[in-house]
Amino acid sequence: MIALRNKEFRTVLIFTLITISIFSLIGFRTNKIFGILLLAQGVLLSVYFISLTLYRYNQIKKLSAYLKKIQKGEYSLDIRDNKEGELSILKSEIYKVTNMLSEYNEKLKNDKILLSEHMADISHQLKTPLTSMMVMVDLLKDENLPADKRKQFTSQIYAQLERIEWLVTSLLTISKLDADVIEMKQVRIKAGDLIQSAVEPVLIPMELKEIDLSVSGEDNIITCDPHWMREALLNILKNCIEHTMPGGKLKISVNDNPLYSEIVIEDTGVGISKEDLPYIFTRFYRGKNSSSDSVGIGLAMSRSIILRQGGDISVKSVEGQGSTFTVKLYKSVI
Repeated sequence: MIALRNKEFRTVLIFTLITISIFSLIGFRTNKIFGILLLAQGVLLSVYFISLTLYRYNQIKKLSAYLKKIQKGEYSLDIRDNKEGELSILKSEIYKVTNMLSEYNEKLKNDKILLSEHMADISHQLKTPLTSMMVMVDLLKDENLPADKRKQFTSQIYAQLERIEWLVTSLLTISKLDADVIEMKQVRIKAGDLIQSAVEPVLIPMELKEIDLSVSGEDNIITCDPHWMREALLNILKNCIEHTMPGGKLKISVNDNPLYSEIVIEDTGVGISKEDLPYIFTRFYRGKNSSSDSVGIGLAMSRSIILRQGGDISVKSVEGQGSTFTVKLYKSVI
């Protein structure tokens, strides 16, 4: 049985009222005909309500079957229609909730994959220093080991422990950034103060390699999270210093325009090969010019920090002619 729509119901009701009004106005005296007319209208309305009840029952039955399929993970189903009425509105709302559940379920799957990758990365990176320390500890058990060797092994174990501590801290930081649990503050800070805080930890390595540092645009104001931006810039600076030969140069310039603040870090180092350039910000990637102690996590962390603040980072490099890192912090969503 085909159910009548709300518009049809209103039409029947209006027709009934108009009919009754007309018969009342003309003073129709035949009660029998009037009664038959009312009976016909009553039957018509009864048919409508029965049809409407059956229609709603059928639709609710379909919704129930749809929800059971959703419980089984079939999120691709679509129950929307272009009809009018409260049931169509309900279908549309259920479909929206279904999409939300589908997105949430997909996010959970991705989080599990990401967690698995992080655990594999941590295991891989910790394996080498732990193995090295176990070997040295076994050697230290030898009572006849010379004092100078004992001192050497002890020093190496301490260095490996420091490396493990840094590695674990860095991996936990990146995990927090990936999980979006770190709140980035938006603070206006003078560029010179930000750069000074980032450069300070690497002043001694720069001095040992006699690297000349020049800074421009220090009076510009940058809006960022000073703590995390310092961390991002520090990792970039470490990379530049690592790949710059003794007597080289390092230049930091800060520019500002209505769209974004820009920090440019240039070095005169060995540069990055064309093969390595597309993967330079990939976690645990080590290019052919990387040192043996490099883990390949610093630039990946810098990128994560900058992206979390609505910024962007890029690099240009010519092998043998140095590299240029450009950090842009946008002032508005583009």
